[in-house]
Amino acid sequence: MNGRPDRAGPAAGRPAKAALAAWIGSALEYYDFFIYGTAAALVFGKIFFPSSSPAAGTLLALSTFGVGYVTRPLGALLLGHLGDRFGRKRVLIATLLLMGLSTVLVGCLPSYAAMGVASPILLVALRLLQGLSAGGEQASANSMSLEHAPENRRAYYTSFTLSGTQAGQIVATAVFLPVAALPQDALLSWGWRVPFWLSAVMVAVGYFIRRSVEETPVFREEVAAGEVVRLPLAVLLRDHWTDVLRVIVAALIASVSTIFTVYALSYAVNTVGLSKTPMLWVGVLANVAAVISIPLWAKLSDRTGRKRIFIAGSLGCAVLIFGYLGAIAAGSYVWIFVLGIGMFGIVYTATSAIWPSFYGEMFPARVRLSGTAIGTQIGFAISGFLPSVAAAVAGDGKGAWLGVAIFTAGLCVVNAIAVATGRETYRVPTALLGLKQQPARQPQGSEVGVQP
Repeated sequence: MNGRPDRAGPAAGRPAKAALAAWIGSALEYYDFFIYGTAAALVFGKIFFPSSSPAAGTLLALSTFGVGYVTRPLGALLLGHLGDRFGRKRVLIATLLLMGLSTVLVGCLPSYAAMGVASPILLVALRLLQGLSAGGEQASANSMSLEHAPENRRAYYTSFTLSGTQAGQIVATAVFLPVAALPQDALLSWGWRVPFWLSAVMVAVGYFIRRSVEETPVFREEVAAGEVVRLPLAVLLRDHWTDVLRVIVAALIASVSTIFTVYALSYAVNTVGLSKTPMLWVGVLANVAAVISIPLWAKLSDRTGRKRIFIAGSLGCAVLIFGYLGAIAAGSYVWIFVLGIGMFGIVYTATSAIWPSFYGEMFPARVRLSGTAIGTQIGFAISGFLPSVAAAVAGDGKGAWLGVAIFTAGLCVVNAIAVATGRETYRVPTALLGLKQQPARQPQGSEVGVQP
């Protein structure tokens, strides 16, 4: 551990159980989210947009992946309000069920050939519901973990949300490995549906686990004291708008993930002509490395601080994105594996391990879920469209990757600047998080009311 005794403090609860629920739930939730991205890159252009040219079909399919990010801010507004008003646990269960239902229904959709234009319309509608669910998932899990954690291990316990996300990517990609190896006719007729149907079993497991988690001590104390905020968004935008803006800009680091997960896969297979199987294995191995490295980075952050590790990860990605996309363009499988695993599995995880605690620690408990959800999901929404933007600007040429790399590196630098302007919070007691810029509370008034 970190060599210091755990200081439970007023916000400590059952950190291991909360972290486990966050890890498993996020893994299941993002399994659903990422199998869509993989299918969009590999098969959706042929199934739902067959009348377009191959390049246009791929672009349209990737656009439906980005559409899921449109409703993420809306989900953040709605679910953030519900989480700060009625508790973290209820939102955790709701997001899991909504994502699971949407995903299973995607696997049931008829193709364009069978249903015509209604088929891609329904695909987009279900993708929007996925985005709505994802808008509140991570912020709820992060708030739950942070508010159960000992004060000197908040980064470690909240990092399980993101390692769960990486595990979801592993399972999603691993499930697609045998599916992608099917004959083309089988893949396009029924094979691609199997990963979506498997979500039903996984969501059932996640539901059982999340139901057993207790509400956080922090929220229970707010309920007992009658300090639950009636309008979290109003308080958030009045007292904490600068931190919301900082989180939005910092969250652009997710562009590295979307470029790695969606654009690079599509570019390698559809433009360069590389084999699907080794490219999928790059994702699997990179995410395995990420699951291992995320808690290690988080432990280091609990010892030395959040900002320096976050910034180092951002700037490292700005450099390595050139090497990874360049290796794909050159068709060098050795360097694709080395740079892909190094960038996404080790360097990028320095940011993934830190942001769940760093963002949550910017806000007091009464608006923590809203602040984290809204800030991250607006930033993620921008990042989510980057595969479509990259495909549009890159064209069909192998050398077009350079512009994508420059753009992604620029976003990494912007992220590092945003993080550098934030407060260092790793030694701030949990009860005092986010209170420095908050005016004295007015317990009698329209903002605060007893939890119903």
